[in-house]
Amino acid sequence: MKTIIDCDPGHDDAIAILYAAQHLDIVGITTIFGNQTVEKTTLNALKVLTLAGLDYPVAKGCDRPLIGSAPLATDVHGASGLDGVDLPEPSMQALDQHAVSFLIEQASRHRGELAVAVTGAHTNVAMALRLEPRLKEWISRISIMGGTTGIGNLKPQACVNILSDPEAAHIVFSSGIPIHWIGYESTRTVLMELGHITRLRDSGKRVARAVGDIAFYYRERQLYVNGLNGAPMHDSCAIVPLIRNDLIRYQPVHLDVALEQGIARGMTVVDRRPLQPQAVLSSVSARRPDNVLMASELDRQAIIETIITAVLNYP
Repeated sequence: MKTIIDCDPGHDDAIAILYAAQHLDIVGITTIFGNQTVEKTTLNALKVLTLAGLDYPVAKGCDRPLIGSAPLATDVHGASGLDGVDLPEPSMQALDQHAVSFLIEQASRHRGELAVAVTGAHTNVAMALRLEPRLKEWISRISIMGGTTGIGNLKPQACVNILSDPEAAHIVFSSGIPIHWIGYESTRTVLMELGHITRLRDSGKRVARAVGDIAFYYRERQLYVNGLNGAPMHDSCAIVPLIRNDLIRYQPVHLDVALEQGIARGMTVVDRRPLQPQAVLSSVSARRPDNVLMASELDRQAIIETIITAVLNYP
């Protein structure tokens, strides 16, 4: 499947890129602010590709949200955005083309064939949709990691990938493009544990050892910040629907993004009410049409195993 990964590497993004590259026809990587500045996330993407000997075009994207500013996730990902691992200096450079322009160009070139995996803020994709409305017909589907129906990370019930640019997320979720959505409350349970990390580090393979180091640092930070005894494979979960969709069960729902200033800003509000079509109601708000397939059940161990297997396939 022809795929663009729109990401902010980031530990989990780095692993997602390596996982995807073993299975998908990647036409490019677009970068965004989030886990660090867009300059640093772009550099990290280039380093990850160099590590694995991959040659994909990388297009640097937006450095801020549509409105205001956004916090960076340095508490978890460190000063570089990818602390804890020694990666080679890039053997390639980013394109002299903005990510938004690259997204539009590739969607036009691969009309009806292109999937986009969004693992960071939605600003690049939202800008592309505003500039070229025909993307709604050109992009076959979008797979999104971010948002939550329960526990959040930066806020009690909001996830950084949505909170970083709620207006952009609203544009993407309301685009009409088929969307597979995997929320933070699910992805935080898909953990690469210490045994998995040791297996990678002891493999004798360069890429696997580096992924082991990435996951070890990420696990340590997650344990310190969130009490999670493992490295959550958040962003790889957005790749799974494009490779092994049988590992996730979905429920069609309507999703809204809260845009108002205040404690609810950035929340993903999901309507799962079983309102009956024959009911004539005056005091109950109508349920709007479903706009996403929400991941409701994940085969966690199988997802971890397919990621590890992909990483171990590198020389």
